[in-house]
Amino acid sequence: MGRTAEITRVTKETDIRLKLNLDGSGSASVQTGIGFFDHMLNSFARHGLFDLEVEVKGDLEVDTHHTIEDTGIVLGAAIKEAVGDKKSLKRYGNMILPMDESLILCAIDLSGRPYFVFDAAFTAERVGQFETEMVKEFFYAVSYAAEMNLHIRKLSGENNHHIIEGIFKAFAKALDEATQTDPRIMDVLSTKGTL
Repeated sequence: MGRTAEITRVTKETDIRLKLNLDGSGSASVQTGIGFFDHMLNSFARHGLFDLEVEVKGDLEVDTHHTIEDTGIVLGAAIKEAVGDKKSLKRYGNMILPMDESLILCAIDLSGRPYFVFDAAFTAERVGQFETEMVKEFFYAVSYAAEMNLHIRKLSGENNHHIIEGIFKAFAKALDEATQTDPRIMDVLSTKGTL
């Protein structure tokens, strides 16, 4: 069995079912009702080599906010559950990823202490139905629910689609690295003895 999690979260605003396998092959089945967001979550799974199933019924008649933010909360909770006790976990991961003209930096520490730094500006309000301001809200939700230290920075880029896709792919690659195990790490990678 791989390191897996299955989370269901139901509120008055969203109904979310998510399955995650950190030791997958990059297969995904994603239905959020927001086409560009589906594309981003599919890219996350493919480039991180995670298996991901997501079904979301959200109050899209209001806007996309609750659907995207709550999916971030559930994905973060699934990451936290799937890594388990973090024994032998590499803990840190980073990626500088090019996506055409854009260049994105992402760094992760699965420290158990949530902290989020985001430095990326967008020049359009939306990409498809996806509100660009929701990129920050999504990753904030992921970082706090997963209890990870997450830094995302746009080093360069002009096309909003490329920038956002670069962010999701860089996050996937950094998370894949951070969730790998190393047999030399006998317990957890911390002088405190806990993460």
